[in-house]
Amino acid sequence: MIHELLLALSGYPGTIFTWNKRTGLQVSQDMPFLHPSETSVLNRLCKLGSDYIRFTEFIEQHTGHVHQQEHHTNQPNQTGLHGIYLRAFCTGLDSMLQPYRQALLDLEQEFLGDPHLTISHVNYKLDQLLFPSVMVVVETIKSQKIHGCQILETVYKHSCGGLPPVRIALEKILAVCHGVMYKQLAAWMLHGLLLDQSEEFFVKQGPSAGGAAANQEEDEEDLGLGGLSGKQLRELQDLRLIEEENMLAPSLQQFSLRTEMLPSYIPIRVAEKILFVGESVQMFENHNHSPSRAGSILKHQEDIFAAELHKLKQQPLFSLVDFENLIDHIRSTVAEHLWTLMVEESDLLEQLKIIKDFYLLGRGELYQVFIDLAQQMLKTPPTAVTEHDVNVAFQQAAHKVLLDDDNLLPLLHLTVDYQGKESKDVTGPRDGATPPQDTSPREVPPTGWAALGLAYKVQWPLHILFTPAVLEKYNVVFRYLLSVRRVQSQLQHCWALQMQRKHLKSSQTDAVKWRLRNHMAFLIDNLQYYMQVDVLESQFSQLLQQINSTRDFESIRLAHDHFLSNLLAQSFILLKPVFHCLNEILELCHNFCSLVCQSVASLDERGTSQLDFLVKGFRRQSSLLFKILSSVRNHQINSDLAQLLLRLDYNKYYTQAGGTLGR
Repeated sequence: MIHELLLALSGYPGTIFTWNKRTGLQVSQDMPFLHPSETSVLNRLCKLGSDYIRFTEFIEQHTGHVHQQEHHTNQPNQTGLHGIYLRAFCTGLDSMLQPYRQALLDLEQEFLGDPHLTISHVNYKLDQLLFPSVMVVVETIKSQKIHGCQILETVYKHSCGGLPPVRIALEKILAVCHGVMYKQLAAWMLHGLLLDQSEEFFVKQGPSAGGAAANQEEDEEDLGLGGLSGKQLRELQDLRLIEEENMLAPSLQQFSLRTEMLPSYIPIRVAEKILFVGESVQMFENHNHSPSRAGSILKHQEDIFAAELHKLKQQPLFSLVDFENLIDHIRSTVAEHLWTLMVEESDLLEQLKIIKDFYLLGRGELYQVFIDLAQQMLKTPPTAVTEHDVNVAFQQAAHKVLLDDDNLLPLLHLTVDYQGKESKDVTGPRDGATPPQDTSPREVPPTGWAALGLAYKVQWPLHILFTPAVLEKYNVVFRYLLSVRRVQSQLQHCWALQMQRKHLKSSQTDAVKWRLRNHMAFLIDNLQYYMQVDVLESQFSQLLQQINSTRDFESIRLAHDHFLSNLLAQSFILLKPVFHCLNEILELCHNFCSLVCQSVASLDERGTSQLDFLVKGFRRQSSLLFKILSSVRNHQINSDLAQLLLRLDYNKYYTQAGGTLGR
């Protein structure tokens, strides 16, 4: 009977110890010579045998399952639990069972040597605390279908108990599972390879899932202009939050973190460093660049870092301090090399100057000439030829201001988004597509100016800093600055017309007209000065200072993100009440200039009516702008709004006029 017991505990039930799938191992009921107390002891031992059989079944099922899974990688959900982390868990679980197997062999030798030993001796020799605790882990993995790095988290949580045998056993299993993670880390951080067919690693290809939802939520929120509500004022007062929500993602969005797979004992900051290193190495591995220029991004220390990772893998316990120190060392090596490549070899400062000159209108004389040349062709809705004509005008403007850089101009291209352009690009390669009017989601741009954009061909490796998302944000600022500059130019042209007609007899309507022009020019000139001096020059000088004070690429990327985020915030593009109000004022100024240029002589009755409408509209919008700026200043929240109000109200004229220009 003892041998029957040992065989049953080894996973081979018989007639005395029977196996049932639901209840497990049990002593057969057909044994009348057994005392109830003996039956109780035997059944307690049978629980160990039941757990052992279930462990071995789990191991056999899922180690074999992994082999089969390789042929069905496209249908992981249909085949249940799978993956290399599960296989590593089974390997660790199997090694945990080895002392139990050895104990059964030792018991067999002891019983052969001393036939008088009792069942209590078996009960004494076998540890009955370990298996139930580990079985909880196995059942959790099976019931919740825990996958990939989530297995690390599950084993780690259950290893934090107070029973030393359980803790030691689970720590050994966890060390085996960490071996898989270290191999994936070595492939990702040292070679840029994401070896993750079953989506188990905490780095994935593609953008993060949260970004799209956040942007959609932001687009759906629309603030009105009928005064300041409490919600609008809170948004004005919490501009930093808006900035952070609109902070540009610095990566290329080719890879991102799968946070649900990240174990809790690895902080998100460490995971982001791992992501950065792998992305950088992957970029170098995929780009067939001259080795003499790019070199190794890890400075030929791959073998050293691989040995360090292997050393961490051999440690019985995971040490976050040692782990993060190594990650920091690799990250700093990569970041310094990228800094050298960006700043010294690719001349980042010169590229930033190009961005400032063309996207941020640093070359004001160029855009002044361009506005004059393109004024007529962009007044109407754009067509298929508008983009070509605009680029010809841009080239002519560059030649007129002696900007003849043959290396620079081919990299710049003005774009015009007309109706049908997007659908044409989308449906071009396919036959039988839907008509353009069905596929184009946008309305027809009212003018070419509204559809104008600037494209810049970013050279390698600067594309990791100036991503398409970043350039699109620059385009938003570009269109806004160009609209302000264009209105300012039109108002100056109206002043020139006024000077030409000053010898003519003027009427009361003329006085109203030129006084309105004066107030409009005052507001627009101060807005333009605020944008170019208080915002652009100030932020750009801070950016250059931060770049020159570090040798870390991540610091540069963060500084550039802050620079662009501050541009969007301080130019009020992110502050919807102010932005809408300023756009209304710009539209009123544009309509006023059109009215003045169309009527050479004195205004007729219709023109007088239009002028009266413009005067009232400008009063209303300037009053709203003053209320918004004053409300925020009174709460002492935002220095940007206060700075603009200081320029507009430096002599308290705005205040004395009741916050309304043109009264």
